[in-house]
Amino acid sequence: MILQPIDYVVFAWLAVALASAAYVAYDQFRYNPEATVMKWGFVLVTLYMGPFGLLLYVLSDKEPAPNTHEAFVAPLWKQGVGSTVHCVAGDATGIIVAAILTALLGLPMWADLFIEYVAGFCFGLLIFQALFMRAVMGGTYAENVRRSFIPELVSMNLMMAGMAPVMTMLMMGRDMRAMWPGEPLFWFVMSIGITVGFALAYPVNVWLVVRKLKHGLMTVRKGAHAVATGSHEAMGHGGMSDMKSAPSADGVPAVTRAQLTSVTIFTLLALSAGMYAPAAFYNLRLSAESVGRSIMPPGMITTTETPANAMRDMAAIDPRLVTFHAAIAARGDRPLAPRMENGVKVFDFDASVIQWYILPNKSVTAYAINGQVPGPRLELTEGDHVRINYTNHLPDSTTMHWHGLVVPNAMDGPAHITQAPIAPGAHYVYDFVVQQSGSYFYHSHDQPDRQQAFGLYGAIIIRPRDRAAEPPADMEYVVQLQEWLNRDGLTYPAMLMEGALPNYFTINGKAFPATDTLHMRVGQTVKFRFIGTNNNFIHPMHMHGGPFTVVARDGMVLAPAARFEADVINVGPGQRYDVVWPAREAGKWILHCHIPHHTLNNNVETGGGGGLTMLVEVTP
Repeated sequence: MILQPIDYVVFAWLAVALASAAYVAYDQFRYNPEATVMKWGFVLVTLYMGPFGLLLYVLSDKEPAPNTHEAFVAPLWKQGVGSTVHCVAGDATGIIVAAILTALLGLPMWADLFIEYVAGFCFGLLIFQALFMRAVMGGTYAENVRRSFIPELVSMNLMMAGMAPVMTMLMMGRDMRAMWPGEPLFWFVMSIGITVGFALAYPVNVWLVVRKLKHGLMTVRKGAHAVATGSHEAMGHGGMSDMKSAPSADGVPAVTRAQLTSVTIFTLLALSAGMYAPAAFYNLRLSAESVGRSIMPPGMITTTETPANAMRDMAAIDPRLVTFHAAIAARGDRPLAPRMENGVKVFDFDASVIQWYILPNKSVTAYAINGQVPGPRLELTEGDHVRINYTNHLPDSTTMHWHGLVVPNAMDGPAHITQAPIAPGAHYVYDFVVQQSGSYFYHSHDQPDRQQAFGLYGAIIIRPRDRAAEPPADMEYVVQLQEWLNRDGLTYPAMLMEGALPNYFTINGKAFPATDTLHMRVGQTVKFRFIGTNNNFIHPMHMHGGPFTVVARDGMVLAPAARFEADVINVGPGQRYDVVWPAREAGKWILHCHIPHHTLNNNVETGGGGGLTMLVEVTP
């Protein structure tokens, strides 16, 4: 599934890599007169490096015409390619196996880097060098291990010096899918890291070939016994004994102890820098298991102290978790009819991940109650006995808090304080008697900065026993506010933090011009119930066409002498205001937040507004 624009590149790259490796395998084993170990080396390197591997094979090793391989592979730069290919094929295989195992075991990134280095070095030395090249090198397996140790060490050091920072930077950036072997992005990142490692290891491999410490490319013709006997004559001009640029013509390594020591020390320093550099910018104590497949919002600041929980908290919802796709025209805040059981009003809540349209052309991934955002409205009467059966089908644990209501402490909802969180797939029953009246709401109280931002909230409207005690109006409209962050098709929890500021704003789950239009006649009154279900901002809600009268605050009806007129009321997170507005003149009047940015959609005005805007059409 395409989750980010980079995924198009990832899938294309992996497809090209597979096709390239298939071609190299076919051509090597059918046509090219190369030693078997090098055939496999080029196949693996092309699989790991994609088109770069294919390019190296065609330019440096693929026989251009029959019986020309010996002359074609003779140039030193091609011998260096062969030496590096042999190194990378073995080392990268060990590194990839180690990366998979450390991810599955949940080991931290710092341990992953060290284990990858040890595994790559051991696989390259003990398998690809000492074992697979034994026929070419001659001697016993133990002798080959000893002779190959330093060449393999310096080559592996530089390869890992290039791979370590590249892998860490790409794996521990904003898209943590790169840490999981089951994600295509993981293989893309490994491919990029191996390519950089190849480039860094290439110069020293040229030097190793010149000094006869490593082999380059070679030619094996049918009937020749170079691989079987260890003889160099049958290798053609690519064999080690034929290197005209080497100081020694007898195949004996031509390097001084000082040179070898200096090169080894240099590569160890490069390795140390490559392994340590990521620790200055990333928290290497994190593991693939701890961060999950989190994708953080663009611009989020992470440091070496940023914990995994913070990353998961600010991460986007994985769209692959969506279980319901709401219709474009679907509305939230729909009244939920209870069923009566022995005098108790029973409501069923089901929390799940859905796709929700805030505009006809813009959907968000949301946490929803009963498939709607906001969740269903509970319309109650003071004194009602209420029971809510809450089933959690979210990927996270959750709870529900009844904001502003007087309830038994066990029913209040704060996770880990008054109740254990409701685990994914689990069920919980909230049971209480309604003791108040007015405008209230419910919302998640387990990671509310995340879950409430994603849509886990809804209105509770409670009528007083004495209906005469409620300020009258001809009609009512509930206004639930929220802020959203959606970029490149992913929905993040909008927060007042770096990189997490919202770019969409909604009334009852819709942004203008998709918000409702209220129809009135001149002389009618409407009671707006403003509910601060949003997480971050104070929204100064303003009504055109004349002031309204504030009649209630936070569920409490104001005495007639305390009521006041205003055309702007600041609605903060958690606050509620009931206001009565009379339709004085015919026309289209707008209700909107008076922060202009909050009346745009991703900073764009649509049809005269956006975001926290709705119309009231008044006819004579």
